[in-house]
Amino acid sequence: MPRYRLTIEYDGRPYRGFQAQGELPSVQGEIEKAVLGFTGETLRIHAAGRTDTGVHATGQVVHIDLEKAWPADVVRDALNAHLRPEPITVLEAEDVPGDWHARFSATERRYLYRILNRPAPPALDKGRVWHVRKPLDAGAMHDAAQALTGHHDFTTFRDMQCQAKSPMKTLDIATVSREGQEVHLVFAARSFLHRQVRSMVGSITEVGLGRWTKSDLAAALAAKDRTACGQVAPADGLYLTGVGYAG
Repeated sequence: MPRYRLTIEYDGRPYRGFQAQGELPSVQGEIEKAVLGFTGETLRIHAAGRTDTGVHATGQVVHIDLEKAWPADVVRDALNAHLRPEPITVLEAEDVPGDWHARFSATERRYLYRILNRPAPPALDKGRVWHVRKPLDAGAMHDAAQALTGHHDFTTFRDMQCQAKSPMKTLDIATVSREGQEVHLVFAARSFLHRQVRSMVGSITEVGLGRWTKSDLAAALAAKDRTACGQVAPADGLYLTGVGYAG
């Protein structure tokens, strides 16, 4: 049975997250409807990761198994035709071996968080950025974020409903930079806990606002206590930008 890797872009605002949830709108549900419209097959797609309500993606990866072998470009174009007018696009489709898995073969997930840092609220990017009016010190945020890199118990930044077996994770990359009126936070790890990125962003932003120091952020991590977490950043500014695979 031919297996295809799909790279997906979507606006998360209309959906109750990526994962199918009965009759509730989801990114997974819309892609599966598109597969049904294209091939007549009812199937379950497999994704590299699940994104929450309102979270976006520019590089989500899924795989599907089809009964018939199609050219990869045909798969991409046919699915996009059936996805209209949903804000979901298949950017790429490619043939992969039958033992390749979008989730289990992944070695890295990478996220971008966008903060619009200006007095005026967004118009064109409403729902796609977190608007923070007060000036942020991106340099202090970047310096503090380094306290989170490495292998740690991330209980402080773990949602109470997280179903992961362990709070131990290795954060490989945490960077903060100013891009004009925006502050961009980038995180990379093999895997993340539920709402870990949004929780880290909120606490790092406390440093940028001058309410926390780097030591405060490190102490919050060391506390291994959810109540030590700062504010949780909204879903609006979060993007799954890429998934890495070996080879």
